[in-house]
Amino acid sequence: MKIWVDADACPVVIKEILFRAANRTKLELKLVANHMIKTPPSPFIKFIRVESGFDVADNYIVQACEPNDLVITSDIPLADELITKGAQVLSPRGELFTKENIKSRLNIRDFMETMRSSGIQTGGPAALNANDKKQFGDNLDRILTKQLG
Repeated sequence: MKIWVDADACPVVIKEILFRAANRTKLELKLVANHMIKTPPSPFIKFIRVESGFDVADNYIVQACEPNDLVITSDIPLADELITKGAQVLSPRGELFTKENIKSRLNIRDFMETMRSSGIQTGGPAALNANDKKQFGDNLDRILTKQLG
């Protein structure tokens, strides 16, 4: 199992949790982004820089990811593709995307996109809070314990 991060929009605090988890579990952590991401020196942490462009990082992750790998992303269409491929997907807010919930999340995302494109101001997501970080850490630990147990 590898851990992949859609790192362009992943909050720093979540990356720090992942850095600690990779070193603790000795699992390979791969951060994919189209701009430089600072990573600590570690044999388990690798940064992969891709070219700028629409969905370039997403496409890289989909192609390189294998079934049962864990991907950290808040990108719902990407999560849908990865789940279809057999990967596990966790959002930076700690929401575990599954076969059972991804289609409804995709429908909500598409509805909100339609509203925004028609000129309705929907606002952005709320700032990451302590509960989000705890939920992320708890779900990450559950996944890693199950994998390594």
